[in-house]
Amino acid sequence: MMNYDDISRRLASVYEPREARAIARLVLEERFGLTLADILCGKDTQLSADDHAELEKIVRRLENSEPVQYVLGQATFCGRRFHVGPGVLIPRPETEELCRWISSSLGQETVEKQGQPTHKRILDIGTGSGCIAVTLALSIADADVVALDISADALAIARRNAVALGAAVAFVEHDILTASPTSLLEVSSVGAAERRLHGSGNLFTTIVSNPPYVCRSEAGLMEANVLRHEPHQALFVPDDDPLLFYRVIARQGRVLLVPGGCLYFEINPLCAEQLCAMLTREGFTDVQLHQDQFGKQRFVRAQLS
Repeated sequence: MMNYDDISRRLASVYEPREARAIARLVLEERFGLTLADILCGKDTQLSADDHAELEKIVRRLENSEPVQYVLGQATFCGRRFHVGPGVLIPRPETEELCRWISSSLGQETVEKQGQPTHKRILDIGTGSGCIAVTLALSIADADVVALDISADALAIARRNAVALGAAVAFVEHDILTASPTSLLEVSSVGAAERRLHGSGNLFTTIVSNPPYVCRSEAGLMEANVLRHEPHQALFVPDDDPLLFYRVIARQGRVLLVPGGCLYFEINPLCAEQLCAMLTREGFTDVQLHQDQFGKQRFVRAQLS
């Protein structure tokens, strides 16, 4: 019969010892309801035969470098639990900072425009699990949120998360690399009558995206569990065009955003200067970089003049 120490030793072949212990604790807590106190009291040795059989299957998947979030079917993001599966990227702690930046900025705009309409319409491009769209819908009052993804499987997971967390988000299957921005305006007209009262029609006040930004040449620096299991379509861009998605979104943003509307991106720090220069060439102003919790230039904001 396996216990916490056994799990930690087996996972140490894949993870650093400290991380292996953290994953062992997470599995025992989330799947079997065992707290640290329970483990210290030896309750991890008292699981039923069926539970031990399930635990063995879980550990084997983890030994194969499958991310624990996929094994457990969930990930925590901004204090909420999101369902995740192999069809979507696992939400990262860094992206929580992007959501906080947007929420803080839009909240400040509301304060500065007291007495004026403050209706906001947010577009999340490449929503994946829906973590950004759902978080913004729940944290920003009076906001319409529309979320796009090219993957029907990803959208199914995102919709499930929105329903489970009580977030009002409109999801649209859309390929920004091939479809025109005007076609998006036609299919994302939820609440259009109300928005026309504010003069915004179907346009957006904010566009946010955490698009693919890892160059193929960087793959050798990535963890095995990411490379083997997370969707490459959501990770990689061609080495010869690392700004592909940012450039397309910026150009579509000129059509989709209201004057004064903002783009927010999560970015590859290696491309920060190049990206800022591109946004300026595309007609955006007040381009700002923002660091993540590790001090890396991870986010950018730009305003449509």
